[in-house]
Amino acid sequence: MAHGTRVERVAERVRMELATLLTRTVRDPAVSGVTITHVSMNADLQLARIYYTVLDGSNRRDTARGLRRAKTYLRRAIGQRLQLRHVPELRFMYDETLEQQDRLAKIFTEIENQQPNRDQETLGKLNDDDAIEEYEP
Repeated sequence: MAHGTRVERVAERVRMELATLLTRTVRDPAVSGVTITHVSMNADLQLARIYYTVLDGSNRRDTARGLRRAKTYLRRAIGQRLQLRHVPELRFMYDETLEQQDRLAKIFTEIENQQPNRDQETLGKLNDDDAIEEYEP
């Protein structure tokens, strides 16, 4: 048996085929900036949850409408290309993990920028305390 389970292999093939179809055959400008990040399938391969992101300039709502319009075509094309007995239902879901990662990175950067100021204040206080102790006769 190849690496991974059948569900994982089919999900990866669906992701690759969808990415190819969206870039080469779907002409809707609403889906031109779509990147398929992940596909998860249920155990019986009847449902595929497709996670996607859009480029910064694209509107999420327009992209969702474009994907809904292209869903029937994409499902039929995947059925022809993968030759599965049952073609899975496609559900497109916006992937917010990249936005969450960016948000966390900004928070960590802010914390890191604030940290040297606190360290310098603490060192200054320690040095002042040492100077007082040394001065005592």
